[in-house]
Amino acid sequence: MQKLQDVREEAINETKQKIDEDIMRYMQERKSCPTFDDYVTDRRSFFHQVWINTWLNRVTNDLMLSHKKAFLRSRGIELNGMEKKWVNQLFRNEIREIDPFDGEAWLKETVKAGQEWRDRFDAVKDQQKEDHARIKRSTLQKEIRRDILQWVEDQVRKKELAWYAELRYLMAQKVAGDIGNKKKFILEEDQLREEGAFHSSHYPLLEDFMGEFTGSLNKKSEHWDRDAWEYETYLAPYERFSSYHADQLIMNSMLEALSEDHLERYLEAFGQPLNMERLSRMNHPLFLSIMNTWFNWLGEEKVERLLEIAEEPWDPEVQLISLTADMEEREEREREEREEQERKQREEEAMMESIFGREYSAPGKSNIRYILHLGETNTGKTHTALESMKKARSGMYLAPLRLLALEVYDKLNREGIPCNLKTGEEEKVTVGALHSASTVEMFHEKDHYDVVVIDEAQMISDQDRGYAWYRAITKSRAKEVHIIGSTNVEELLFRLLSEEDVTVHHYKREIPLQVEAKEFKLRSAKKGDAIVCFSRKKVLETASRLQSGGHKVSMIYGSMPPETRKKQMMQFIEGKTKLIVSTDAIGMGLNLPIRRIIFLETEKFDGTRRRRLSSQEVKQIAGRAGRKGLYEVGKVSFSRHVKAMEKLLHQEDRPLNRFAVAPTSSVFERFQRYSNHLGTFFELWDRFQSPEGTEKASLIEEKELYERIEGSDIEARLSLDDLYGFLHLPFSKKEDRLITQWLQCMHAIIDGEELPEPVIRTRNLEQQELSYKSVGLHLLFLYRLGRQTEAAYWERVREEIADGVHDSLSDEVQSYSRTCRSCGKKLPPEFGFSICDRCHGNRSKRKRRRLS
Repeated sequence: MQKLQDVREEAINETKQKIDEDIMRYMQERKSCPTFDDYVTDRRSFFHQVWINTWLNRVTNDLMLSHKKAFLRSRGIELNGMEKKWVNQLFRNEIREIDPFDGEAWLKETVKAGQEWRDRFDAVKDQQKEDHARIKRSTLQKEIRRDILQWVEDQVRKKELAWYAELRYLMAQKVAGDIGNKKKFILEEDQLREEGAFHSSHYPLLEDFMGEFTGSLNKKSEHWDRDAWEYETYLAPYERFSSYHADQLIMNSMLEALSEDHLERYLEAFGQPLNMERLSRMNHPLFLSIMNTWFNWLGEEKVERLLEIAEEPWDPEVQLISLTADMEEREEREREEREEQERKQREEEAMMESIFGREYSAPGKSNIRYILHLGETNTGKTHTALESMKKARSGMYLAPLRLLALEVYDKLNREGIPCNLKTGEEEKVTVGALHSASTVEMFHEKDHYDVVVIDEAQMISDQDRGYAWYRAITKSRAKEVHIIGSTNVEELLFRLLSEEDVTVHHYKREIPLQVEAKEFKLRSAKKGDAIVCFSRKKVLETASRLQSGGHKVSMIYGSMPPETRKKQMMQFIEGKTKLIVSTDAIGMGLNLPIRRIIFLETEKFDGTRRRRLSSQEVKQIAGRAGRKGLYEVGKVSFSRHVKAMEKLLHQEDRPLNRFAVAPTSSVFERFQRYSNHLGTFFELWDRFQSPEGTEKASLIEEKELYERIEGSDIEARLSLDDLYGFLHLPFSKKEDRLITQWLQCMHAIIDGEELPEPVIRTRNLEQQELSYKSVGLHLLFLYRLGRQTEAAYWERVREEIADGVHDSLSDEVQSYSRTCRSCGKKLPPEFGFSICDRCHGNRSKRKRRRLS
């Protein structure tokens, strides 16, 4: 095997080299020359071992596995199914003693025991002496280098100001010449234009003048790999001037001051005289630091002062005294600037404390009794809390959604308990009502009730809406406050209510949840199923496929009007539809007779990225499965990743540890002691460090709206509170049409004109939904302006649009039915292709005919 022979030759050469190195070490350790025979006798075992080690390492590493197997098979060894490590071990054992190299014999043949051996010993000793001399010289070089470096540092401390005084004088003359004799240029449309003479009064400091153009071109250093030029400013030539003259000043002074002892020792250690270049190279980091410092000092010099210096004759002592005085003045100026900056910082810190202060700390003890209803979804928490509210003389229910507030409003009135409704977009007043149902943002601190019920308290950690829950929980004026939430909010609520009278009720599901092992297929949908996906388009598309399969379907999605949503729910509750297709809107407070929750998707787009559902989201939605008295068990099914999603369903929730904070009326009131500019408030809010355990609302939407009216008459003519209130109106700020409507309404308000009527288009479902939002925004303005009578008319208009949305849903779903793009034939719900089998077959026949 040629490869094996090549490896053996390499191993022999390496072994010979190691024996030569061993001879050198052996001789270095002895004062007199040992005999050749003594060496051979002492190292006989070494010759054999060094060969074995070298040979095995080489042959193991350099031969491929296939070569090793071929060698072993040639020796009659069977290798079927043997692992690589055992093949290598077996190969090393077999190859170990194959054709060994005799190092002793080779040495006796190549090295003569007489004079040649003694000559080698002498050469080793000579080399040792050279090594010792080199080490000694290196030590001397380090010592003299250290001494010179220390001496240079001492000289710098003593002479730095004198050197700088001379450099400043030279720079003063250059600046005087440039300002007095050169022309000023300005840049217009990428071309320099001469503008006349310089005026020194325009440049307080030299760094200001350095920004002026010289009229020349300068190659950009960052584009060193190709020619790229820019117009040169005085910064570059002044930096070169300063660097050159600083180097000359330092080097000349140093060489003149170096002692004879330093020069002689350097010559002895390095074998060459110490000159300017070697001294500069030795002290390069120190000198570079000095030059950079001096150039910074020059930039801070007053131009008028430099022009005065240029007129003076050169006198080292006078210039040094002048420099010392100027530096003391500069230090005093810098001290004053520093103190002014610190004063402003203290004032800002005091202002921030005054504005935000303890606004977001936990409240003190009150006489309110807090009852926490904590547990899983669909466990009766809200029902129990509402029963307490219904028994009270007066009460308020605070909901996360307008639909839930509307549901409680209808429920109480239906049961003979007069109840008002108040959301951002509507107000319904019932005669004699002492109860109210509202969205949580409509909570008012000054209202007093016997019982307040706050739903979905885990929303307190939502960055944009969470502060509404914090405010309701901590600012309610009531005898009892009932707080409903998931178990993971318990720790946070106890921290907020640490000094209060708190009672906790934990709720467990009476109806167990059962996860189906098989992945769900749409064709297996049955009566009582709620199919969950995460976009309006997917809801309509899925509903279309189900209806094509003969199912009657209700639909729920976020942009659907609450009135329409309610009708869709009632159809499902009354059995007019057998299935419901919904987004995750189904997970919050909607009690429906659902047999099985089906996750058609396991990921959702959260506004920035598509991500897998969280454990809390899975639990919130899945918890809607099962209805006491109707189903013995609540079933949950997933279209994919069943094991992973089941793990999320049963995973223990991490306790919430942060709640959201947002600007309050008190904060705005204190801010207005300092400023009435809302842009300044947004800047302060960004800089405000919210207390530990809290998270600031981003106010992104408010800031984006504000940018559209900043500096306009709208800002000028509205109070800060009113302006922020209009910015904070809860409407879809991602709809361009609604943004335009908002701006038109704002202009109408400040111009004293009538609000423009919302644009209503009803050609298709999408237009109707946008029209519904447009009327909703109009109602927000009307209620904010106290025009309830006019609002009543637009509420009726909105209800008519909602009816239209409900009626249009079936038409919209039909448009999502899949048909063959070739013949228009209706395709089965789960058909995987865009053309039917017949059209596909015809196309294939035509293609075969063309090829033949």
